[in-house]
Amino acid sequence: IPIYTADYVLGSYGTGAIMAVPAHDQRDFEFAKAFDLPIVKVVSHPDDPEELSAATPEYGTAINSGQFDGQPTAEMKKNIVAWLAEQGLGTAKVNFKLRDWVFSRQRYWGEPIPVYFPVETQGDPRKGDAFEIDYKTPIAVEESELPLRLPDLDDYHPGDPQGPLVKALEWRFFQKDGKWFARETNTMPQWAGSCWYYLRYLDPHNEEEIFSQQAYDDWMPVDLYVGGAEHAVLHLLYARFWHKVLFDCGVVKHAEPFQKLVHQGMILGQAFRWYAVLDGDGKLVQALAGTDSRVEKDAESGELSFDGKPVEERWVTPADVKSVGGKPMHPEHGVELALVTEKMAKSRGNVVNPDVVVEEHGADSLRAYEMFMGPLEQVKPWQTSGIQGVRRWLDRVYALGEREVVDAEMELETAKLVHRTVKKLGEDIDALRLNTAVSAMMILTNHLTGLTVLPRAALERLVLILSPFAPHLGEELWEKLGHQPSVANVAWPEFDPALCEDDEVEIAVQVLGKVRGRVMLPKDASEDDARAAALADEHVQRSIAGKPVKKLIYRPGKI
Repeated sequence: IPIYTADYVLGSYGTGAIMAVPAHDQRDFEFAKAFDLPIVKVVSHPDDPEELSAATPEYGTAINSGQFDGQPTAEMKKNIVAWLAEQGLGTAKVNFKLRDWVFSRQRYWGEPIPVYFPVETQGDPRKGDAFEIDYKTPIAVEESELPLRLPDLDDYHPGDPQGPLVKALEWRFFQKDGKWFARETNTMPQWAGSCWYYLRYLDPHNEEEIFSQQAYDDWMPVDLYVGGAEHAVLHLLYARFWHKVLFDCGVVKHAEPFQKLVHQGMILGQAFRWYAVLDGDGKLVQALAGTDSRVEKDAESGELSFDGKPVEERWVTPADVKSVGGKPMHPEHGVELALVTEKMAKSRGNVVNPDVVVEEHGADSLRAYEMFMGPLEQVKPWQTSGIQGVRRWLDRVYALGEREVVDAEMELETAKLVHRTVKKLGEDIDALRLNTAVSAMMILTNHLTGLTVLPRAALERLVLILSPFAPHLGEELWEKLGHQPSVANVAWPEFDPALCEDDEVEIAVQVLGKVRGRVMLPKDASEDDARAAALADEHVQRSIAGKPVKKLIYRPGKI
């Protein structure tokens, strides 16, 4: 078997030697082409070209594989391993792609690593005398000497590959029992200190220990962790790793720090796209509409092209878009722009500045709109018209606070809606269904707005459940209602379960499997009552057209 040395093979992977399969691995293919090596296909796939210009898929049907010809590749791999084991030539082994973490950083702003090394010197290394550090003999700093703190530096800019701490000679070199030693000048990475922040937050001013046991017992573990999915493989992994180390050391009582994890969906922005056709020097030669279907995208590289020339996606900020005949047009090139919803980015000109939104609509409007946009986990497009609708709702709530309230009992219909809304808000907040919670408050607001007499108890409950969503408005209305202190210190309102139940239920009536009518019945109605009401419904009567009903099935409790 010919053996080659290639710089793309990882020496730390497996044994450091791999089998080259140039027909089905792009790196092996390019290597074989460069050195004119034979390329033998061992996998056949229906989409394979007649002549190989690149590596083809590694999954298909085995060919040129002796007794394994014709087998699907996944099956063939298992059979080859089994055959090698039978022949005593090899066994299966799981090869992990894990690599060592690079923990050290050559910068100032990190925790100093509490390790030092012996130094051979005939003088004083702090004064420039020659020295040699024995890095093969690391020594841990005594626990009594912790914490090891960074020295003050006038210049902490990077420059030397060893990092800025090598310049802190008085801190770096020290004597112990008449011998010279040198501290480690690398620092820990950012995540070493930031990934257990939730533990230090429990007791941040404790100078004696990481936290008191009382603080830990009161707060841990974390009930809810809300973070983007992009953190799952970095911060979340590091935080759990750090916590498990502390658990193994007996510092914390829980193996896992977070009880529930929720990935919030990204809020997207609207952007206006056009295509720029470029020449070999990257200069613009033609502008194409953002909707031009002639622009092709390479399936593997993702690169765009038009008529063999490279193409770039380019963007126009909303403020610069020209409207011609109701269509968005490029202000200079005159091509039609495509309105697309993309991740917010300065390059696309679709970033929404929250400061501007707050200035125009208020912080409460922004908060409530973000919760009203849709389910927390879903990706959602930002729409300015949407926040205007939420602002109008909050204006209506404020208008309720301007009205005269009376200390009168709520009418039954109002009481039912108020108590059902309080119940729903509690359930929705627990389940993080914040959009439906806002919707329920809108319905209650509309109902209270239509009342001639506004009961104090109804408005107070609305203000209490509104305050977590619109805290500024909640505080102001609570004070208008004559209450002190802050609404944030008031207990969540209770609801009456009896008022949350329906006196009537809706029954769907099907004829030959299709819903033909709906009737309202008392919730304790009998089967005979349900049958009579169904047959009396005018829509059902038209469907059966006077024909005798041969079979009637009643399913109580079903809508």
